[in-house]
Amino acid sequence: MTPTPLESFGVDSMVAPLRHVAVRRPGAILRCDYQRWHYARPVDPEAMLRQFDAFVALLVEAGATVHWLDDVEDDLADSVFTYDPSFTIPAGAVILRPGKALRVDEAALHRRFYEGRMPTVGSIEAPGTVEGGDCCWLDETTIAVGRGYRTNQAGIEQLAAIVAPHGISVEAYDMAYFHGPEACLHLLS
Repeated sequence: MTPTPLESFGVDSMVAPLRHVAVRRPGAILRCDYQRWHYARPVDPEAMLRQFDAFVALLVEAGATVHWLDDVEDDLADSVFTYDPSFTIPAGAVILRPGKALRVDEAALHRRFYEGRMPTVGSIEAPGTVEGGDCCWLDETTIAVGRGYRTNQAGIEQLAAIVAPHGISVEAYDMAYFHGPEACLHLLS
């Protein structure tokens, strides 16, 4: 199926009305080894699906157009958390490189999703890492980025270089540490 290009896309606010949102149905998370993925306990599939459907209904009720990422069999348990592998700016998408090794392949899923929908303005490359949960719009021209276990200095520097030509600056902050890299706190936590 060929995606429909979005006439308007990108984001420059954390508080403006949500117009478009990319979601992915819970898949691998329903059958994953919760300890391998560092979850506190096993996932309750029925509860998760019920809550996910209610969440999507709220998005639609709020007026957002829901766009679905590929729902294929894979081992990407965290891929239901679609905010982390990419970040959009008004000019298009930045493909991120998750710091959690089990999530690195999600970047390709997002790249495929954006093809034909909106431009990709850049990608974070190794050794850089950036996760969307560490990125937050402060205003229309400033992104706050938390430096920690999942987002490193090399990734922050790459992100800053990608967004600078679009009139956007990056302000980096050191993150508080919790119980180590597997139980990280994101800036948005």
